[in-house]
Amino acid sequence: MSLPPGFLDELRSRASLSQVVGRKVMWDPRKSNQGKGDMWASCPFHQEKSASFHVDDRKGFYYCFGCHAKGDAISFVRETENVSFMEAVEILAREAGMPMPKQDPRAQEKADKRTQLAEVMELAVQYFRLQLRTAAAGAARDYLAGRGLTPQALEQWEIGFAPDQWQGLWDHLKAKNVEDALILGAGLAKPSSKGGRPYDTFRGRIMYPIRDARGRAIAFGGRAMDPNDNAKYLNSPETELFDKGRSLYNVRDARTAAGQGKPLIVAEGYMDVIALVQAGFGAAVAPLGTAITESQLQMLWRISPEPIITLDGDAAGQRAAMRLIDLALPLLEAGQSLRFAVMPDGQDPDDLLRAHGAPALQKLLDNAMPMVRLLWQRETDGRVFDSPERKAGLDKALREKIMMIKDPSIRSHYGQEIKDLRWQLFRPQKAKRDFSPVARASGGGKWAPAPQGPSPSAKSSILVTAAGLGATEHLREAVILMALLGCPQLVEEFENGLAAMRCQDPDHRRIRDLMLRHVHHDPAVLREKIYDAVGEYTLENMLAQRHVAITPCIRSPGNLEKTRMTVAEELGKLEAVRGLDEEIADAVEDLTGTADEGLTWRLGEAARNADRAQRSGQEDTAEYDIAENGAHISRDERSAFDALLGSILKGDAKDKK
Repeated sequence: MSLPPGFLDELRSRASLSQVVGRKVMWDPRKSNQGKGDMWASCPFHQEKSASFHVDDRKGFYYCFGCHAKGDAISFVRETENVSFMEAVEILAREAGMPMPKQDPRAQEKADKRTQLAEVMELAVQYFRLQLRTAAAGAARDYLAGRGLTPQALEQWEIGFAPDQWQGLWDHLKAKNVEDALILGAGLAKPSSKGGRPYDTFRGRIMYPIRDARGRAIAFGGRAMDPNDNAKYLNSPETELFDKGRSLYNVRDARTAAGQGKPLIVAEGYMDVIALVQAGFGAAVAPLGTAITESQLQMLWRISPEPIITLDGDAAGQRAAMRLIDLALPLLEAGQSLRFAVMPDGQDPDDLLRAHGAPALQKLLDNAMPMVRLLWQRETDGRVFDSPERKAGLDKALREKIMMIKDPSIRSHYGQEIKDLRWQLFRPQKAKRDFSPVARASGGGKWAPAPQGPSPSAKSSILVTAAGLGATEHLREAVILMALLGCPQLVEEFENGLAAMRCQDPDHRRIRDLMLRHVHHDPAVLREKIYDAVGEYTLENMLAQRHVAITPCIRSPGNLEKTRMTVAEELGKLEAVRGLDEEIADAVEDLTGTADEGLTWRLGEAARNADRAQRSGQEDTAEYDIAENGAHISRDERSAFDALLGSILKGDAKDKK
């Protein structure tokens, strides 16, 4: 239906978003300000404890800081009432007292036809389900039972069977007075090229109904029972209801499960999705027999900001993933990307679940690679970079891929990650072979390799220095993270410094990554996500470090100015240590030959800088009497510490400006 210009703007201005949303939620009286149209509630799209769903009544938009749902009054009605765009408009217009404009007869006719096609598809679903219970479907039932599908699962997924008959479904639908044009238009039959009656599209196949986000049956996927059939899987042809590149199997239920906190998993086929859901991974979807399209990718991101792509452990699965990288790079946004879980060789998710169970799959999901790592793997696996030209070729290929990213911040982070991976690839090779060009006069002027490496004492002193600096760096990171946890509204201000932290400790890295991932969220939401992810025990251990617990801004969480000064100072010291580490690493690498005066001077400077850094770290901790065997905390100190931990975890500290 075509709406006249200005109708939707008028409708949005008349419809109060807070009233529309208020029918589905309970407003949080502590955070909401009705006079300003600033309303907060628990999100109706996913399960949560805190009020992270925000409605700006003046602007007419809502946004959830938890599941990232966003939109206006029309989209809210569409999502919560499970209706079409025009149906949502009609609902809001009726409430606002606005008459709907007269509908274009042609548009009405088209809408009516889609409704009729959907009704025919439902008749086909019921027919196929009945056929699965017949004697002719015995082999199909045995196959499904062998794949682990119980009778309850068959009902849940509405799995059916198309008998090996030319006009089985056609005759069934004609007996119900369904018009030829509707059967053909739904893709359930094909016209005969020999002038005979139309024949069924699906014959001798196990049938999987495909439903859209509204729950309408729009297509079928059929698996051939004949092992010699040229098409093992066959999808419905594209129709007015079904666009293969814009549809996903199980999209409706996956969206609900993802809203409840389940990870969104993208598998290859119907059985993979069914196996995943049966194993407890409810937010599973599959493209319909083709590579993921841009439309499908955008659908995935509307459900979850970071879907996990499960790759079959074969060459075809790897190629599909590599194509997906090129599709996704230009579309990346902050907090919106992909991760990749690679299945064992020759297995898909269904195989893995049947062989090793849900814990094995969960482990793969937990270790899913970020997209930048798969990009690096694609450009480097199986290749040798033993010449400047080959290295330059790698640099060019990676630079071209990174330049596809439109977001400058993401492009910068990709560049830094690739730089780090490149250093790891080439740096060790440089250290393995490094011969001095000094010729010895003995032996008739023949060339000989220079003396090998630094003395054990030189190596030992540098390694001890580095280890001491590492402990100091660990303490500084803990101070930074716990200080920002007390004032999470400052995370955005120190975003670049946080991103540069090395975080060798896995707990530090998880907390840092969560801060960066949710940097633009409500501070209370950010704090809760960190608490849920790492747990009270981890945070308590970090606070138990004396140097952390007695830091003034951590003892008084919420003091913005003290926290800002502390974090800025600690980040500055970490940056100085990183520069020192690079100098030491360069010096160690050059200790493969005879030390000249320049190298001696560099090592001396590195040692002096290391000594200053060590003294700085010791001065930070000396006054708190940290013994080598651990700190002892008095009863009064323990009480103060417990109160501090409670205030940070509960997030009830007030800003002290």
